[in-house]
Amino acid sequence: MRDSKRLLSVFRSLSEARQQALLDYAEFLAGKEGAETAAAPPAEPLPIPRPAKENVVKAIQRLMQTYPMLERNKIFHEASAQMTRHLIHGVPAHEAIDELERIFARQYQLHLDERK
Repeated sequence: MRDSKRLLSVFRSLSEARQQALLDYAEFLAGKEGAETAAAPPAEPLPIPRPAKENVVKAIQRLMQTYPMLERNKIFHEASAQMTRHLIHGVPAHEAIDELERIFARQYQLHLDERK
């Protein structure tokens, strides 16, 4: 109960654009709860291009689709940190997305190294 009041307070203090970004992110997280894919993920990243205009939440969703072979728990902390940098600290979306691209690429390389 205390956390929900705190979340509501933070939400109300945000601009309308950041409120929408937070809602998008919350919906993204809720959609991932318990979602498991039945088929084995592909071994190579999928060629999903980065749109010219993309928000941070959509970038995370795109990168999760691009790299379905990665364990989401290993990426969650770093991806959340980029979302926080963007929403709370005002880092421009393109900078946060650039860093997300690097994070996913690094995690993919670690994934490949572990399989050797």
